[in-house]
Amino acid sequence: MRSDGAQPIKVAILAMGGEGGGVLADWLVDLGESNGYIAQTTSVPGVAQRTGATIYYVELFPAAAAEAQGRPPILALMPLPGDVDVVLASELMEAGRAMQRGLVTFDRTTLVASTHRVYAIAEKSSMGDGRVDSDNLLAHGNAAAKRFVRFDMAKVAEETGSVISAVLFGALAGTGALPFGRKQFEDTIERGGVGVKASLEAFAAGFDRASREETNAQESASAEAPADVLTPTDPQVRALLERVRAELPAGVRATAIEGVRRSIDYQDPAYAALYLDRLKGLVGVAGSTDQDLLVETARHLALWMSYEDTIRVADLKTRASRFERVGAEVKVQGGQMLDINEFMHPRLQEICETLPAGLGRWLEKPGLARKLVERFTQKGRVIKTSSLGGFLMLYTVARMKAWRRSTQRFALETQRIEQWLRRIESAARINPQLALEIAQCQRLVKGYSDTHERGLRNYQTVMAAMDKAGAAMAPATLRELREAALADEHGLELKGVLARLALPTELAA
Repeated sequence: MRSDGAQPIKVAILAMGGEGGGVLADWLVDLGESNGYIAQTTSVPGVAQRTGATIYYVELFPAAAAEAQGRPPILALMPLPGDVDVVLASELMEAGRAMQRGLVTFDRTTLVASTHRVYAIAEKSSMGDGRVDSDNLLAHGNAAAKRFVRFDMAKVAEETGSVISAVLFGALAGTGALPFGRKQFEDTIERGGVGVKASLEAFAAGFDRASREETNAQESASAEAPADVLTPTDPQVRALLERVRAELPAGVRATAIEGVRRSIDYQDPAYAALYLDRLKGLVGVAGSTDQDLLVETARHLALWMSYEDTIRVADLKTRASRFERVGAEVKVQGGQMLDINEFMHPRLQEICETLPAGLGRWLEKPGLARKLVERFTQKGRVIKTSSLGGFLMLYTVARMKAWRRSTQRFALETQRIEQWLRRIESAARINPQLALEIAQCQRLVKGYSDTHERGLRNYQTVMAAMDKAGAAMAPATLRELREAALADEHGLELKGVLARLALPTELAA
């Protein structure tokens, strides 16, 4: 500690690439230097997660104090744990990273963070739900910081046509954590000379939000209307909803209605009727009292019945809503052209599964036709869906859902779904908790191409182990096997658990 008591103001900024963290650091330096402070900034780029998170560090020391001492201050190059006054985080996980590093302390630090999420690679690539719990991050922020100001700054930036750094700068001004007034902050933006109008609008919005006491309360999502009160106009859909109300217990209806909606979107009303037929069969076995089993089966059955084949992928990539979403994400302006390039690499197996079952099995056999197809599918290709030719190519594949029921993939998935349901029904008669764990094993079967293949292999391995143990398998054991299968995509942890439990490690036939 300095003998005269003068201390620098220490600000750490954690931001991802493209979010203006460097601009924000430069603003802070200019703010300090224009108002009687000596300023220093450093940055340490990172490439380990998402688009590359960077820590910018700024120290501000009063010039008058330096003059009184007769020497320039010695300023640090990096933030130290427990020695930071203000932490600015462009995203909630970045706030968590700052807390993990010890940069946020309850007796000193003002933490300003955006509550939106940009998921890390580890979160997105997890076989299960790898997302970090945002509620836990918020709770830790409340406990760790002296003051925690947070709201969805990405949304504010989008609404004002600016970038998140301007909103963060406004929120910082609104906290009053720095010895500068609003006008001094705004003058800093104006001196920058680039995007001044939009930046000032974003700054004002951030300032107003941070100034309100209620920003420290977690924003709640708007409540949606109960699914049971939907009144569709299509007679087929209306009949399906009547079936839900007449045949399923009240606690399952909301989930089942979502399943009906997904099944119609995936195929047609007749497919949704099959979904309800399968659910009704389980109700006859489990009864209406086992709500957890029925709800989980309804949810996972809808997911499995809308498996991602080449037809589904092409359908999703050619929807108008996708073009609108991508345009909004990249902020396409009037008069600008948007190109969307899709990297496609369908394997022979996926091509065969998209064809009628007989033709698909014929193409899979060794021969000239197979060699010819393999030759043209050795390498992936880029299809521009924003062009007429590329769009029509995928649109044609998407329209093939009219013959989906005749495809080899449909036959395979139908067989797997029926086996899964029979396992659930058999277990429900003896051990409903085991049946619930079987229902949740559908989580292993997901995705497309290699991802689906690995997940299916793990699922089959778990089911083979359960079939050998039979009803004697404890629900907790099956849960342990499922979580092990979700832990890594190659199934190494699953094999370790199977070996420890003396269960078969080979795939089911």
